[in-house]
This record gives sequence, C-alpha cells and structure tokens, in this order.
Amino acid sequence: MTKRIEVAVCIIGAGPVGATLAAALAAGGVPAAVVDSAPLPPMELPEFDGRAYAIALTSRNLLEAAGVWPLLPWAPGPITRIRCADGLPGEAPSRLALHFDAAETGAGPFGWMVEARALRMALNARMGALAHLSVHAPARAEVTRTPEGAEIRLSTGETIVARLVVAAEGRRSPLRRQAGIGAATLDYRQTGIVGAVAHERPHGQEALEQFLPNGPFAQLPLAPTAEHPNASAIVWSEKRAIAERVLALPDTEYGREIQRRMGDHLGKVTPIGRRWSYPLTAMHALRYTDTRLALVGDAAHGIHPIAGQGLNLGFRDVAALAELVAQALARGEDPGGPALLAAYQARRRPDAMLMLGATHALERLFGNSLPPLRLARRLGMGAVERMPRLKDFFARRAMGFGPLTGSLMLGRPGGA
Repeated sequence: MTKRIEVAVCIIGAGPVGATLAAALAAGGVPAAVVDSAPLPPMELPEFDGRAYAIALTSRNLLEAAGVWPLLPWAPGPITRIRCADGLPGEAPSRLALHFDAAETGAGPFGWMVEARALRMALNARMGALAHLSVHAPARAEVTRTPEGAEIRLSTGETIVARLVVAAEGRRSPLRRQAGIGAATLDYRQTGIVGAVAHERPHGQEALEQFLPNGPFAQLPLAPTAEHPNASAIVWSEKRAIAERVLALPDTEYGREIQRRMGDHLGKVTPIGRRWSYPLTAMHALRYTDTRLALVGDAAHGIHPIAGQGLNLGFRDVAALAELVAQALARGEDPGGPALLAAYQARRRPDAMLMLGATHALERLFGNSLPPLRLARRLGMGAVERMPRLKDFFARRAMGFGPLTGSLMLGRPGGA
C-alpha cells in the first residue's frame, strides 16, 4: 500500500534556500516535506572545498529563527569592514575609495562568511531534528497540481499531498518549465571564479571589493581555523577567454594572477581548496507563482555576483513565504491559495527586480576601462565617502535591510 503523507507545504530542492525554508516552516509548527533527487551529504565534516557564503545580517536572523545558526560546527567569520576600490590588475587601486565600518551603524557586523560545508551540516542536523518535517532524499518527484491541491509521487513509492508546492531546484527549475513560466535572461559573457586563498597577514575582518575592467574581484574574510589561520574566500568575475586560461594555470601562477587583482595588503597569497567556475548570467522569472506553486531562490531570479547578494535574495524569499504561510494557517486560510500566492509575488518581485537592476547597473558602470567613466566612478566613490547618510544607506542595504524585507528578518541577531 502506498504511504501517503499530508503536509501544508512540499519543497522540491534541498539546497541552502529550500532546506532553510523547510526548517523555517517546520520550526514554526507548519507540517512540511522536502524532496531532493540527490542524497543529502553525509553528516561528517568533509574537507574544505573552497566554497563559502556571505550571509547578510538579516539572513542570519532568518537562520537563527529557523534554528540553523546555532548548529554551525564552528563560529563563522564576521565582516566588520568593507573597502571598495577601483583599479587595474597589477596596479595600486585609486586612493578615492569607499570605506564602510560596521561600528558606525550600531547594528552589528555587515555579515558573516560561512563555509558551504558548515552550512550544509547545520541544515542537515536541523532538518533531521524537526518533528513537523519529513525529508525525502534521494527521491525523484512527479508533481500534479490542481486548484484543489497538489500530489507529489516519489520514486520511493511514497505520495505526498500538499496545499502548496515550492520550486527550489535552481535556475533550470523543472517545475518552473512545467508551469509554463518564462524567464528573461542576460548573458554577461563573463565567468565567475570562486575559491579561497591563505595569506600571510590577518584580514582584520575586512572585505575588499575591487572593481576591475573585466569584472569585480572580491576578497571575503574567512574565520580562522587550525589549518588556515589567515584565509579569505574570493569571488572573481572575468572575461570567459581569460578565465579559461587562468583556471588552467598551476597553483603558483594561479596565485600570482589572484595577487595581481587583490593587491599586497595581506602579503603573499596561496590558493587553497578547489577552484569553482560558472558562467555569469542574469535571470528573472516572468512570474513567481502558478496554481499551487511558488518559486524561490534561483528558480525565481539570478543576479550578477557584484554585490554578493544572490543567496541573501533567496533567503528574503524564504522569510516572506514562511511568514505568509504561517499567517494563513493561523487564520484558518488556505496556505497555497490564490490570495497567498498573489501576496507572495507582490512582496518579492519588486525587491528582486530592484536588486537585479542595481547589480546590472553596477556591472555596466564598473566593468570597463574607459577613462571618463573611470574618473567619474572614482570621484563618485570619493564623494560618497564624505556623505555619512548616503554611506549609511548603502551599509544597511549590504546588511539586507530595506523597505521590502519581511518581518521575519528584521531586528538584531538572535531576534525573531
């Protein structure tokens, strides 16, 4: 006999966004299920692979509320200062730079660097401990949605009956395509290179955003470990032809190319972990909902990494949707009905479009070497440096605060 599981919400995709949504819902008493075609990684700590996430202040609040943050296997690395500079590879950056100090905001660090392996362990541990959550991985899902509800038949022989299905499967979301939801895309003709470096001197919890002609280069401070007491993550945007050549270099020469872009402020750098790369494109779904369906994270939107806000944008989807579902259930309303879906889209699409437009404008403004534009942006950064109110606005946006954030994410770390 087929086992039937009844839940309010079934999430397809157990990546960071899908798993966090599952944890947030179940922690609030909402019956939920999460399905992924791949098995969850084992709970033992894997080797460092070079990947890390920049978690904004408001995203930390969400992870706290979901009970995930306290389960991180070690303390993440705070970002308390940010330096934005304009320059050319191999040359000293302009002295007209922007400096942000979290001490000036009074709201705590701008964010935290969390290794991908650490967040995965915390998510796995939290999902396994929640009574209101059932986890199905590996399992393939066949989804049928009607105005009355949704049925998810699993390759394991189980059937899940849900009021709402959430697509959290990434940019190539099969559920988005099944629903006939189109997406606008933009190819930046760049490659994103992600990894990590060890360096001689301490980073002092400072992040660097170096604007270079072929794309931005970011150095992000990692928490110290016994193996690497001084280490940083890097996110490097580069023209594809150049990126292919750089990725093929041996470690010594690869490190030298990183040093040319990062500068010497942390001493000699040595690549550690794996090198990851992916094509840089922007994507925005033409709508975020369909009958009994909501899109979250990369299934709904993808932005240029110039502001480091891609995952945080997905976490804002999670906060909004979890809040709306909890409120609907508390009022005895349908958690997957048209009213909730309309409210979710109205809350999230404008914020995502704003971020998409802002990151695109930044990439176009800073991703070139035309002398008039280089002069204008350097003068602009120098002007903002002398305008405290404008600096505070940018600082709070970096933390994830804004007029469109959900209330689950507001407040200081540890709050609801």
